[in-house]
Amino acid sequence: MRGSKNSRWHFSRLKRSQAYIVTRCNFFFSLQHNAKVAVLGASGGIGQPLSLLLKNSPLVSELSLYDIAHTPGVAADLSHIETRATVTGYMGADQLGAALKGCDVVVIPAGVPRKPGMTRDDLFNTNATIVATLADACARHCPQAMICIISNPVNSTIPITSEVMKKHGVYNPSSVFGVTTLDIVRANAFVAELKGLDPARVNVPVVGGHAGKTIIPLISQCTPKVEFPTDQLSALTGRIQEAGTEVVKAKAGAGSATLSMAYAGARFTFSLLDAMNGKEGVVECAFVRSEETECKYFSTPLLLGKNGIEKNLGLGKLSAFEEKLVAEAMDELKGSIKKGEDFVANMK
Repeated sequence: MRGSKNSRWHFSRLKRSQAYIVTRCNFFFSLQHNAKVAVLGASGGIGQPLSLLLKNSPLVSELSLYDIAHTPGVAADLSHIETRATVTGYMGADQLGAALKGCDVVVIPAGVPRKPGMTRDDLFNTNATIVATLADACARHCPQAMICIISNPVNSTIPITSEVMKKHGVYNPSSVFGVTTLDIVRANAFVAELKGLDPARVNVPVVGGHAGKTIIPLISQCTPKVEFPTDQLSALTGRIQEAGTEVVKAKAGAGSATLSMAYAGARFTFSLLDAMNGKEGVVECAFVRSEETECKYFSTPLLLGKNGIEKNLGLGKLSAFEEKLVAEAMDELKGSIKKGEDFVANMK
């Protein structure tokens, strides 16, 4: 009988140990994958499909949706989807602080879209004010969060966000990102189309900024390696730079690139969350504070880590064609950056 009791005791202790290990593993798993993500501008053309993609991800445990209208309906709709992320809608300036409380990542697609004939810079006056207001709220309510700006013109809204955060003494250059991922997504798709490749296996770094000629695809660094005749390379580069205008014209006044932008915004957010969870080797391009060129802000491939930017991977080896593109982009980029900085300096 004594042996039997000992056996039961050992078995019981083993079961308890196994339960403890499982509990601890689940605890660490939940720690790694319990991210609260806010979408500011969640009722808009980008915000709604972006929120849908985020709701579908196991990386997100809480989804906080904010806008000036319609968010309770968007949140109710998304909350019926059979994935684990809880969804809460917040509407109006008085609920903005609550929407941001405890957030790990904030994605901001808020603002007005481009219409035919408008440049991204034409959006400046409206979107600059919106982004400054939202950045101010982030500085107050979630200063440690990763901030991902989609609102155009990104070449100016990132300097605006940075200057607002500085005013509050909470600026961290490793955690403020201008989401340029759509330029990479487009470059991958267009190169794959021309070469008959699977676009999921194509990777074209795109550097510089996020408007017109400041968008610089590094076709020479594409994986797998591809080559184009000079005239085709020039046409491809031009198409990538003006792809947003291509969509605006095709929609004929009904909006700008919303679905592809939502996809790109989600891709960047998932990469950031993966890196924050400890995944190694996560690289994405983004428009950030930079020492890589004479511009204060510049998009290059970034190695992401638990605290945002782990390492700026720089421009790498450029072709003569790409060096010329970088040189030609500098004046416009500097002007857009200064415009954003001046906007905050002159804010009342």
